[in-house]
Amino acid sequence: MFLIDSHCHLDKLNFNKNKLSKILKKAYSNKVKIILSISISLNNFKKIKKLLKNNKYKIFYSCGIHPLHIKKKKNIFKKLYKYSKNKKVIAIGETGLDYFYSKNNILEQKYFFYKHIELSKKLNKPIIIHSRNSGKDIIKILKKNESCKLKGILHSFNDNLKIALQLLDMNFYISLSGIVTFKNSKVLQSIIKNIPLNRLLLETDSPYLTPEPYRGKENQPSYIYYIAKYISNLLKIDIEELSYITKKNFFKLFKLNKLKK
Repeated sequence: MFLIDSHCHLDKLNFNKNKLSKILKKAYSNKVKIILSISISLNNFKKIKKLLKNNKYKIFYSCGIHPLHIKKKKNIFKKLYKYSKNKKVIAIGETGLDYFYSKNNILEQKYFFYKHIELSKKLNKPIIIHSRNSGKDIIKILKKNESCKLKGILHSFNDNLKIALQLLDMNFYISLSGIVTFKNSKVLQSIIKNIPLNRLLLETDSPYLTPEPYRGKENQPSYIYYIAKYISNLLKIDIEELSYITKKNFFKLFKLNKLKK
């Protein structure tokens, strides 16, 4: 079995260096062979890069500025472009819109989102999108920006079926987190049944959104197994098949087909 955590925040876990090593070892022993560690600011990206330097596991990075971490700084987009050219950076983001926690800077959020879209197209690297109470505007912006030339993921999907179908029409992937295992996620669980398997990805978003049976504790990449197990039961397919399909999807999206097992 080959599991991939396509979205986590390794630097946000509560650890020291020895504990980080144990966290990664535990993930690997739980068949998690690849991890994509997501940045939410430029300083955060530098921290991740330093933290994970010379590690022996297959860990890639994204580079981006989260809508809740927008800051007006000189040359910020030049730096974003520079950092994003790093070979281990396989995605742009996370970026997007968040109207749940922040409604007082919507225009700035949209502007930063546009800039990330431009960068994604320029570097030909998939974009990772955060959406909270903002699905309609996300879709509008993607449609206005030649979505046919964009590749990407709506991460930790928890929106309605209409949004899901529009994303699929634009050839986006939908990533599922531990939210799907929550008892109050009946709507999301029904929506998942309408998403083609070849467009699904799995993520922990650790240290957040811990799946059952560990809800209430700090999340970590090894718990991707419980998300995969729950979805495989929900869709009535073998977990081995789901792991193979989601691995294939990840490799295709991020052009990692030459990566050895």
